[in-house]
Amino acid sequence: MFSLRQRIAIWIIGHQKISWAVFVAITAFFAVGLRNVELKTIFSDLLPKDDPFVQVFKDHPNFGNPLTMTIMVKRKDGDIYNAETLQKVWQLTRDIDLAPGVDHDQILSIATEKARYAEATPFGIDMRPLMENRVPQTPEELADFRGRVDKSPNSRTFLISGDNAATLINATFIEQRLDYGVAFDYVQGLVEKARDADHDVYLAGQPALTGWVYRYQSQMYIIFAVTLSALILSLVLYMRNVVGVVTPIVTSAVAAVWGFGLTGWLKSPIEPLLMIVPLLLVARSFSHCVQFTERYYEIYAHVKDRSKAAEITMGVMMAPSVLGIFTDIVGVFLIAIAPIPAMERFALFCGFWCIWLIPTGVVLISLLLAALPAPKNVDRLVGGDGRESPFQKKFQSLLRSISHLSYGKPARMTTVVFAVVGSIAVYQALQIKIGNPVEGSNLLWPDSEFNEAIRQINSHFPGVNTLEIVLEAKNPRDPARVARQADTVMTMFKLQSELENGEAPPRATLSFGDYLMEGNRLFAGGNPKWLPLDPTNPAVNAAAIAVTLGSSTKAFSHVIDFNMQNSTVSLWYKDNKQETVDGALAAARAAVDRVGIDHDAFRVRLGTGTIALQQATNLVVERYHWAIIGLLNLVILIGCSLAYRSLVAGLILLIPVNLSNFVLNASMHMIGIGLDINSLMVAAIGVGVGIDYGIYLLSRICEEFHAQDNDWGAAITASLTTTGKAIMFTASIMLIGILPWYFLSELKFMADMGLLLVLIMLINMVLALVVLPLLVWLIKPAFVRRNDLLVGEGVDLSAYTAQRESYIANRHAELAVAK
Repeated sequence: MFSLRQRIAIWIIGHQKISWAVFVAITAFFAVGLRNVELKTIFSDLLPKDDPFVQVFKDHPNFGNPLTMTIMVKRKDGDIYNAETLQKVWQLTRDIDLAPGVDHDQILSIATEKARYAEATPFGIDMRPLMENRVPQTPEELADFRGRVDKSPNSRTFLISGDNAATLINATFIEQRLDYGVAFDYVQGLVEKARDADHDVYLAGQPALTGWVYRYQSQMYIIFAVTLSALILSLVLYMRNVVGVVTPIVTSAVAAVWGFGLTGWLKSPIEPLLMIVPLLLVARSFSHCVQFTERYYEIYAHVKDRSKAAEITMGVMMAPSVLGIFTDIVGVFLIAIAPIPAMERFALFCGFWCIWLIPTGVVLISLLLAALPAPKNVDRLVGGDGRESPFQKKFQSLLRSISHLSYGKPARMTTVVFAVVGSIAVYQALQIKIGNPVEGSNLLWPDSEFNEAIRQINSHFPGVNTLEIVLEAKNPRDPARVARQADTVMTMFKLQSELENGEAPPRATLSFGDYLMEGNRLFAGGNPKWLPLDPTNPAVNAAAIAVTLGSSTKAFSHVIDFNMQNSTVSLWYKDNKQETVDGALAAARAAVDRVGIDHDAFRVRLGTGTIALQQATNLVVERYHWAIIGLLNLVILIGCSLAYRSLVAGLILLIPVNLSNFVLNASMHMIGIGLDINSLMVAAIGVGVGIDYGIYLLSRICEEFHAQDNDWGAAITASLTTTGKAIMFTASIMLIGILPWYFLSELKFMADMGLLLVLIMLINMVLALVVLPLLVWLIKPAFVRRNDLLVGEGVDLSAYTAQRESYIANRHAELAVAK
């Protein structure tokens, strides 16, 4: 009696026209959706939904908003107090105000009304813009401007460098109106135009970083094209027939159309940085197709009929192929448990792409094998009786040598070697750092323009990385204006004092209270001894009125909101390395605990800003990394144990895969790649890659064990020279295709991910070819002896034709009776 998979194969190949029509119709439907595919970064979707830092950011987006571009203008041969430099700053400030998506109220430079100085007059405190409505030109005007800056302590700290050689322009963007590519191209154009023989101009900030990623998209496509070309060339050189080259290309292309097409129909944007994963899925498709095609060659060499060979191959390979793809599906969909919208969308996109690998990698490939010209060089590919090509002889000789490591006396030494390597890998893997390991961004190379800008700004100013501690009004409609009450302002001062004098102190701090102290001094005649405020509401209110009189509260929107209810204490740090982030947050928590969270009119909330939001994302990786890997192991264990009808089979498959994961993490640690959202996704999918290899090889060992008269060593050798050959070939061509990324990409992230993929392929190949058969030899599991395994690849070719004819005759008789 034929199994269900054999009956499905007979029906598909027996009704090829209907099957082709279904595939053409579905592909056409998804192809229409391609026009709606959009690569787009949505900043808020990159943040975890359930993190308290993210909630503070969403409640108070004006404070420490990371969607800020920072331009630094640096004079090479002197200070900024000259007409040429100030004119450049003036023009850049006005030009950036025209940038698409910019928040016009959130632009700050020495050429804006927000940058003010204060002086006492007979009529009270006079607060005026530093540059007023024109650029100083004459020596007298320049000297007067310098004097105004001296009367603006915060400008001297945050807008003009200590050596007076550089100044900053900050522009914050509105997320709903921000198109990263358009905004970056515009601002970067201003920066490039402003550079000259006397000035260096630098651009930093999260929108600029994303803009660089957008700019390198075209290069990304070129690198993908190089990879695909290398894969196709490898197929041509190895297969040397139409079937072996066309089937992986067509099936992978159709799966890609279905994957992208579904996303287009759903109108779900794809995060550009994560486009690396679809290429990995193309690699998975190639791998399945090569396994499928290699088995087709073996069967065709016996039956000499392409349709019959395609039908038998489909029946034989369906179960291990579906099980292998199932592990890919689980690996991708489990990523969605991390509460980050961008990851959830991407898991949906790639998860369905993996699902599409089942119809394309099992059914469509069988239709192609039945329709395309039969391979004429099958004897040279399959071998036997000395008919192999010289390359195939050497290839199989290598695999036989590898197989000898996994049984007999050499197996003892192999066991010791891998036990030692595994122990070292586990130890090193546990040392891997979560988060950003460098100053600036690890997405770009250290000498990139963006990272150089970060270094330059950090060396001249407190930096571009802030942590915000928000003092939030309990009653936003409180007529007393909570931000200027004595308790609120005194709490600001306490927080600043605690942090400035504690462990891991910030480079600088700023609060609304700092402005009030300056107003208090001037109101009292200008003597510095009057800087401290009396801790009473009348004194604080008087100072607040003094500094805000005659100006809009928008001038202070970086420290208070428009209604003067909510306020922030801003802390600047030297970089955003993970150790800096951890130290800053630990100190901030301690300071908040000491001043108290709950007050009569307000509560203290930690926090927002680049430091807090980076930590929010890192905490997701820390929380969910092992959860995802653990759940993936559990699902794979259950699925594989059911398929092989043995818990031991599931464990045998998982041991090399998890060892591979530890080796990968150890390698990342040693080459300086931190564990973040992007590498987490690649690592999770890498588990699926490894288990695919194991499933195909273990299924073949089960088959060969019976064919080799229950000889374990012979079964291992035969499996490695057949299925193992496809594993090594697939991994090798992926190495060839992906390795150039490291040398071609201007995006360090792409280069790092390419390196990770190379490591994944190489490590999984070695462990699948050596460790898995070694475990089979050491354990000698009972399930291998069974003949009724769901994923067994065995088929009696000599009896197949007679059984098929009997099945079809019986089926026709059943249909006749039914009618």
